[in-house]
Amino acid sequence: MLVRMTDVHKFYQGNPVLSHVSLTVEDHDRIGLIGVNGSGKSTLLRILTGRELPDHITEGDSDIALSAKTSIGYLEQMGGLDGENTVWDEMRGVFQKLLDTQQRLHELEYAMQSGDLSGTDEYHRLQTWFENNDGYQIDVKIRTVLDGMGFAPATYNRIISGFSGGEKTRLAIAKLLLEAPNLLILDEPTNHLDFKTVMWLEDYLADYPGALLLVSHDRYFLDRLCTSICEIERGRLTRYKGNYTAFTKLKEAAVARQWKEYEMQQKEIAKLEDYVARNLTRASTAKSAQSRVKQLERMERIEKPLSPPKQAHIQFQYDATPPEELLKVQQIDVAVGSGAERKMLMPEVSFEVRRGEKWGIIGDNGVGKSTLLKILQGKLPHEGRIRWTSNVKISYFEQESTNLHPQKTVMQEIHDRVPSWTDLEVRKLLGQVRLTGENVFKPVGVLSGGERAKVCFAVMMLERGNVLILDEPTNHLDIAMKEIIEDAMETFDGTILFVSHDRYLLDRVADHILELRADGTVTTYTGGFSAWMEAQQKSQQSQPESEKSSSDMSAEKPVYRSKKQRAQQAKLRAQMRSLEHDLDQMQQELDELTQELTDPAVSSDYQRMQEKCQRMDQIRMQMDEIMEQMIKLEEELG
Repeated sequence: MLVRMTDVHKFYQGNPVLSHVSLTVEDHDRIGLIGVNGSGKSTLLRILTGRELPDHITEGDSDIALSAKTSIGYLEQMGGLDGENTVWDEMRGVFQKLLDTQQRLHELEYAMQSGDLSGTDEYHRLQTWFENNDGYQIDVKIRTVLDGMGFAPATYNRIISGFSGGEKTRLAIAKLLLEAPNLLILDEPTNHLDFKTVMWLEDYLADYPGALLLVSHDRYFLDRLCTSICEIERGRLTRYKGNYTAFTKLKEAAVARQWKEYEMQQKEIAKLEDYVARNLTRASTAKSAQSRVKQLERMERIEKPLSPPKQAHIQFQYDATPPEELLKVQQIDVAVGSGAERKMLMPEVSFEVRRGEKWGIIGDNGVGKSTLLKILQGKLPHEGRIRWTSNVKISYFEQESTNLHPQKTVMQEIHDRVPSWTDLEVRKLLGQVRLTGENVFKPVGVLSGGERAKVCFAVMMLERGNVLILDEPTNHLDIAMKEIIEDAMETFDGTILFVSHDRYLLDRVADHILELRADGTVTTYTGGFSAWMEAQQKSQQSQPESEKSSSDMSAEKPVYRSKKQRAQQAKLRAQMRSLEHDLDQMQQELDELTQELTDPAVSSDYQRMQEKCQRMDQIRMQMDEIMEQMIKLEEELG
């Protein structure tokens, strides 16, 4: 057991946020924590990590126990980083105890070379601890994690304060992974991550030796990693065995069972109460009626199950039907900026869309996906040709919600679009997206990201476009609202073009995938995310083993290489393999020498001891040189 929470309560301004919450985290648990926005997930994490105290109702409740071995790593937004450090120094700081030990080992080695053998026992003890804790793998671990989280060697010496918010979040995750606590708590870790990084993180966490507690709205992520799901609903926590897909089925079955048990007991209670009412005053049956009264008193009443919260009702409809050949894009360029500041992102994009098709647009962050959506609508200049057919009416969802006026209230935003509507009609529309009560009188500028998205969906329902263009429509939404948007997009029989990192959405809605790559190439696929994944796997399997390492770096320069360039790349990869082999050989010799130092016959012989220590120094210097060469080769390879 790592952590046990028992009967935890939390109130804010007299309102219960958490009620009778109990949770036990064992050594290798993989727990997904879910719930609608504002349900208390973050509050629970703050209490679990000691950043906030629970409230007490009775003596002994709200107990939180941690075992002596428990170490907790908690991802807070851009938290836990020293902005003045370089990336490399910040990551190496995780291993400070090992680095201090390594420094002490060097000091003892120099002393032994000088003939002072008084520190031999300390050296043997520290050397064993250093090896058992992978001291010689520090730099390898750092490079592996930084590379997986999307940081190239060129970024290692950059000061952290100069990175964007998303980059700092990725660095915070990298640091936590290197710290390797036995309970790792990640709150929305897939935000700001592209497909490649998310999938690397999933693979890394799948083999993580400790326990995981993950708060996420990414259902693919929860499916791949979690073995149990904890849902917070109306202050109560319920735990279900299995991943997210299993949870949806188990919850449905559990709710149905609770209602059935409740209704059966209510029938039994009604039957007993009826008997008592008819027979309690009759002398001949009073004794029997009294026994029924006692039976009712002893009965443990089943609490009435909570009725499901009201869900949003979103449906996109249109009036005019356009022709079959809807959109033709021919050799357009995707660029940002103008004049001397103009930066080319994609030199040539071509594709065709037919009526009723649903295209998911994917690619790494910054590759130009959002820019492409704006170009398709004529909002940005471009070279090439874009031809929309007749009778096309576009409704656009922009992730930054710039089509909304921040000073207007939600009511005003809708009223200004349909001045003829009454307040009742406006509130009815807003009620469909679950914006109710005082929220409709708030200025748009103070709304949360999820609430602004709901206003945008209400506007789209008003516009009745037959082509929907959406840029990250499920960002900021909880799982329940995501599923409602998926339903609306799936049942819409018009045409959709949408940018998204939501793999669940891409798999359920998209029938075509348009992939934009950092090298400027564009590829189309028939099918959703699973079809795209299958195509990537087949592409990898079809390549010779010797070329797979270079294909993994296809985001850099997989195309447009001359024969001479390909030969040079092959030569560099051969050099890299040779250096890796040399490094392995040196490490093996270093391990053998370290073991020999523990031999009393060696440690008592000054001459032999000095020779071996000198050789160890030589090997370490050679290993450092090889590592420098490997870093340069990595940069040349891209």
